[in-house]
Amino acid sequence: MARILIVDDSPTEVYKLTSILEKNGHQVLKAENGADGVALARQEKPDAVLMDIVMPGLNGFQATRQLSKDAETSHIPVIIVTTKDQETDRVWGKRQGARDYLTKPIDEATLMKTLNAVLAG
Repeated sequence: MARILIVDDSPTEVYKLTSILEKNGHQVLKAENGADGVALARQEKPDAVLMDIVMPGLNGFQATRQLSKDAETSHIPVIIVTTKDQETDRVWGKRQGARDYLTKPIDEATLMKTLNAVLAG
C-alpha cells in the first residue's frame, strides 16, 4: 500500500482518483492547489503525487518544478494528470520533473499501470 497525494482543484476528479486508488489498496492525501500540494508533500512525504496542471495560484507545472528541485521532495515521483493533451504540455511537464503524463478522463488500468511503474522506480 502506497500513500498517494492528489493535487487537483476539481472535487469530481479528486473523488474519481480517490475511488480508484483506495479500491487498489492505496492511502490518499489531498490538496486543492499547487501551493498546498507542495506544502503537504514536504510535510507528509507521500510515495507519489498525482498533479493537475490548471489550478488557481501555483499551477501544476510550477508545483512539480518545486517538488523536483527540492532535495527534501525530489525523490517523490510526480505524475501529471490533466486535460491538457498537447505535445508541448507533455514535454514541458517532463522538463519540470514529472515522471509521467496522463490525460483526463483517466482510465483506471492506465493509471494503475503508470503508478505501479513509478512506484517500482
